[in-house]
Amino acid sequence: MATEEVNKPPPLPSYPQLIINAIEALNDKNGSNKTSISKYIESKYGDLPTGHSTLLSHHLNILKETGELVFWKNNYMKVDPNAPPRRGRGRPPKPKVPLRPGMVLSSGRPRGRPPKDPNAPPRSPKHKLPSGSGKPRGRPRKMARPEGGIGGSSTTMMLTSAVRPRGRPPKVKASALTEVIGH
Repeated sequence: MATEEVNKPPPLPSYPQLIINAIEALNDKNGSNKTSISKYIESKYGDLPTGHSTLLSHHLNILKETGELVFWKNNYMKVDPNAPPRRGRGRPPKPKVPLRPGMVLSSGRPRGRPPKDPNAPPRSPKHKLPSGSGKPRGRPRKMARPEGGIGGSSTTMMLTSAVRPRGRPPKVKASALTEVIGH
């Protein structure tokens, strides 16, 4: 009977205690990752439950959320009370000034353009001041097209040649060319 008790492995403590013991025993200044913690527990206690990796992950997350362990760069380490808190990425937020009790924060102006006053008198249009060059600003107005079309009298041809219509000119047909040449 005495020999049976000597061959028994030590009783398995709770998983949080196993994890903390493993981190202390490994004693790495950057912390220990999950696989190194698991290998240490397996080497020390040998016979573990079937869902060991799942239980280990679950209890590591619980210890991380409660603040007993710190997770940094894929390593778990015990919390050092003297160490400054680690900063995350990016610029830290500005400190907020606390408001006195009973004081309400109100916005100065609402967003957007203010609505027009329906009771305001109508405004007179602004008078244009002449520019220094004597020309009016902006694009010039279109000139009116003369009446008549292409192929009319000679006066009409002169007017249309002086003011060309918009767009690409029409294609000249072969029959029109023969009439002009005089065959």
